[in-house]
Amino acid sequence: MVSSARPKTSSENKRIINIFALASFLNDFGSDMIYPVWPLFVTVVLRANMSVLGFIDGLGEAIVSLSQALSGYFSDRIQRRKIFIWVGYLLGSISRLGYALSPTWKHLIPFRIIDRGGKIRSAPRDALVADISTDYDRGRNFGLLRAMDHLGAVAGIITCIILIQFLTYRQIFLLAAFPTLIGVILIITFIKEKRSPSTRVYKGYDFRHLDINLRLLFLLSAIFALGSFSYSFLLIFAKEAGFRLTLVPVLYLVFSAFAFLSSLPFGLLADRLSRKKVLWIGYGLWLVVCLVFILGNTKISLVLGFLFYGLHRGALEPVSKTLVAELAPSSFKASILGAYQMIIGFCALPASFIAGLLWDTWGKMVPFILSSLLTFIAMILLLWVKEKPKEL
Repeated sequence: MVSSARPKTSSENKRIINIFALASFLNDFGSDMIYPVWPLFVTVVLRANMSVLGFIDGLGEAIVSLSQALSGYFSDRIQRRKIFIWVGYLLGSISRLGYALSPTWKHLIPFRIIDRGGKIRSAPRDALVADISTDYDRGRNFGLLRAMDHLGAVAGIITCIILIQFLTYRQIFLLAAFPTLIGVILIITFIKEKRSPSTRVYKGYDFRHLDINLRLLFLLSAIFALGSFSYSFLLIFAKEAGFRLTLVPVLYLVFSAFAFLSSLPFGLLADRLSRKKVLWIGYGLWLVVCLVFILGNTKISLVLGFLFYGLHRGALEPVSKTLVAELAPSSFKASILGAYQMIIGFCALPASFIAGLLWDTWGKMVPFILSSLLTFIAMILLLWVKEKPKEL
């Protein structure tokens, strides 16, 4: 007789997830002290145009994709996760010091590469979280991590709003390096990685043999990513709509607050309902964001746009990782998660750059129209993806 009891995550594994959650909070606390003013720093202080901003942001996402793919591959190859995680956080901290010292926008490029290269932590960490979770709490655990990311963002944005009255952008960037350093210490001190008893030689994975559902998920995610430009465009849109510079970070706070509030509930909903249905909701929320920015012509409508943007990220991020992790072969989980992020990131470079060109050439509405079309196509393709049945 098969037991109907659902498997539970052990107390030790819960402790590991909680430490990761705290480190995620600290990292995003630091990073989001600068993110609300990042586009203003690039375009106002360093005098770059929107195409340059789109290029820098898109380049960053491309580096994210490459770093996650490589770290996922090597993490599986050497069967280690921890070193990629703490080194990744350390790189993020170092980059903020570089931003503070950059005299022109061109000097931002190497530090942007270091910053986004710090994402080598993501695929190994996500693989570890997926492995120590069960089918009945995996969505919840990924949702918790994203919730703590966004809670850190809320704390960082509030800190930024307070400090911007007294400090320069560069001084804020310097202070933003320290919370992540604390996260590095936490990972090194409290995460004890178990050595695998396996002596299997890692030979890599033949991606031609991927599950058809995972391949379709990769395809539709790439289509969506081609239209999913950087958040910087939303902030600049708001500034041009009449929001004062000191109020622009408040809009980013609205986004982060609703992303925080919705990440864990959407993760839990994915465990109870369906990964695919919640992912479909996430895409639909981005479509709503685009429509709000296209049709809305008031400050209130833009605030609602940032609210829906937060809900979109709360639904999309934890559930997409959960679905990819479950469709991936267990021995190559980090590689597949890294490859997934690589595809998203490589699409993000042309997405933000093209959005910048469209903005500069034909107006700020055009990137949102293109993104709406690509999102609709991705939503249609998602209907054909089949999830992996839960294990009892």
